[in-house]
Amino acid sequence: MLDCFQIARTSCWWLIAQAPVGPAVAVAKTSSAQNDSFLSIVFSGGILGIGIMLALIGLSLITVYLIVDQALTLRRKDILPDDFAEAIRQMLIQGRLKEADQLCREKPSPLAFIIASGIAEVEFGWPAVEKALEDTTAEQSARMYRKVEYLSVLGNLAPMLGLLGTVSGMIVAFRQVALSQGAAGAGDLAQGIYSALVTTVAGLIIAIPAMGAFAIYRNRIDQLIAETAYAALHAFAPIRRRLPGSNPPRVAPARPS
Repeated sequence: MLDCFQIARTSCWWLIAQAPVGPAVAVAKTSSAQNDSFLSIVFSGGILGIGIMLALIGLSLITVYLIVDQALTLRRKDILPDDFAEAIRQMLIQGRLKEADQLCREKPSPLAFIIASGIAEVEFGWPAVEKALEDTTAEQSARMYRKVEYLSVLGNLAPMLGLLGTVSGMIVAFRQVALSQGAAGAGDLAQGIYSALVTTVAGLIIAIPAMGAFAIYRNRIDQLIAETAYAALHAFAPIRRRLPGSNPPRVAPARPS
């Protein structure tokens, strides 16, 4: 009976001594995980992961540049200068075509380019003027869209590049498990997976603002081009009827009495 009591007491003391070991190890691992710096997490994907992260950093810098550049370029005062269309309209009413063309050259803007193209075709009649206005408006619209479309490309390219880094990182992680013949634990596998997922997160961080900015700037360009086309037609309205080839106003038929 005494031997059984001694055995039980010895077992209890052994369990108490062993109990803190598990939490201590977990706390140590947790603290070591918390001590990982931001750069160590970002560049934890090996050589291939580091290369992809550097490419994503380059794409992020290009995205920031394009967003800031278009914010400074797509301003209404630069596309549609104040009172410019009205000044051209008054000159066309007075027949001062050369002065109107000179004003367009002195104050370049998308609206000025469109009006100048119409002035150059005045002597060929209204159909030629209208065709020149339409062609130049389409040209200016394409020019304004050219840089904005790069944001759409970046918004689609960044997640694909991040996914490439994730897939390649997971291949490496599972390869290490296979080479160890199952000796690698779940912690080792989890570390490889979270290192691989970093590139996907970076790609999404780049893609979300890029696609949002693309949508905003695209709508902005559509609005500015529509206003520019209307301002150009409004400037030519006084001389439209005097140019050859313009359609005469339709007269409503008289009602039978």
